[in-house]
Amino acid sequence: MVAAVAGTGASSAVVDLYTRRIPNPLTFGAALLGLTLAVAHISPLTALQALLGFVVGLALMLPGHLIGATGGGDVKLFAALGTLLGPRAIIFAFFYTALAGGAIALIVALRRRQLRQMVERTADLVRTGGANVAEIEHAAGNRFAYAPAIAVGALAAALQML
Repeated sequence: MVAAVAGTGASSAVVDLYTRRIPNPLTFGAALLGLTLAVAHISPLTALQALLGFVVGLALMLPGHLIGATGGGDVKLFAALGTLLGPRAIIFAFFYTALAGGAIALIVALRRRQLRQMVERTADLVRTGGANVAEIEHAAGNRFAYAPAIAVGALAAALQML
């Protein structure tokens, strides 16, 4: 299972870094792999657990997409990884992904020499209770590939399952 999560995460991260997209064949293939492994009893998950992992992964990432914080490919990738991890582990993957995403955001801000702006926007976000999320999302140079964070988070959750 770890190999499937690592392979899916790594390939998605590389594609996202180079194209800024996560193609549907990659996410749908990963979801189909997770379901197939569960149905064939190769995975420690049952088919129901794989499906629930998909639903939980989708439910966790969809709100971020609806407010413009993540792309649709990120949502589909995370849901697909849910078929490999199951409903419990995909929740852990979500928290690990958030930590990895925060670390990557810091690195990106440092490399782009925008750390001060990032800290100020984050403080405003906390102070306003999210009222400035649209301003943050449309700021120049604020975007970065999120699949690497998802890959790290999912792999950490998969390794925790061992």
